Amino acid sequence: MLLSDFDLPFDPALVATQPVEPRDHARLLVCDRSGAGLRHHRVWNLPELLAPGDLVIVNNSKVVPARLHGTKRPGGGRVAFVVTAVRPDGLCQVLLKGRFRRGQMIELAEGATAEVVERSAESTMVKLTGPCPLPELLDRIGDMPLPPYMKRDPIPEDRQWYQTVFAEPKGSIAAPTAGLHFTAGLLNALAGRGVRTASITLHVGPGTFLPVRAAQIEAHRMLPEWYTIPQETMTAIASTKSAGGRVIGVGTTVVRALESAVSIEGTAPAMSSETSLYITPGYRFQVIDGLLTNFHLPRTTLAMLVAAFVGLDRLRALYNEAVRQRYRFYSYGDAMLIL
Repeated sequence: MLLSDFDLPFDPALVATQPVEPRDHARLLVCDRSGAGLRHHRVWNLPELLAPGDLVIVNNSKVVPARLHGTKRPGGGRVAFVVTAVRPDGLCQVLLKGRFRRGQMIELAEGATAEVVERSAESTMVKLTGPCPLPELLDRIGDMPLPPYMKRDPIPEDRQWYQTVFAEPKGSIAAPTAGLHFTAGLLNALAGRGVRTASITLHVGPGTFLPVRAAQIEAHRMLPEWYTIPQETMTAIASTKSAGGRVIGVGTTVVRALESAVSIEGTAPAMSSETSLYITPGYRFQVIDGLLTNFHLPRTTLAMLVAAFVGLDRLRALYNEAVRQRYRFYSYGDAMLIL
């Protein structure tokens, strides 16, 4: 397929730069895969849109405040970069734009420094030195790594806004945004309806949002990301399926983790592995029966996954309706439910 096939309808004025409050007041565009008409709801309506015995699975990965700001020494130029991974030798892989040579020093807050030790077209490695261990340093001086399309600097509120209510293990450099719509009240309402919830962990890295540059989408390759599916989630999936219930994936990261673990048995042990699964139209889904997801950037692997689930023509219709009805787009925006 051509990358241009995924030029979905879009209006830049609809990009949300902060979430609605409460979070479950976001709008929800509901679509039946069978071809029935579109319906307009709010996320708080989710319990009544699902059935007792359904299973909702969320990604509980926690976003790391991994964006650091500093100053070149010598030179004095301002620098910003995102720490994406830490190697066993302690060196940090980072996303860093601009011209930098090996040995370039970057002065950070609280006396910390970053030295560029490797620089190539594929990756950049820095040595971070500071007054405390790296996780504590990021918590103290790092900002939340907001997507660039928001076109604003992070503010203190983003530490809460850009985190799900069920976030636990740290590891993501971008939020699993479909989960941002959930509140404690919504989780309680789902339980009261007889809809179970379970979690997986997929640490969102560059693989999720790496731009697709190939004209033919089949030439793109996903970078690996680490995921874990606990035994209780494996068991819940198997029991839900055997009882005739539906498995609803909350976000594309949940879908990729579940579909990477397709041999699910009721007694299956916990699974931890890397996935480079790249889901495009033509893929046959084996685990999920429904999808709750945000409106994604055109020409991205996330939009391709949703197109694979609902059909590309149907996805265009969803986006046309969302633009016409002035839904809010992207990470802090509204959502769609596909059943």
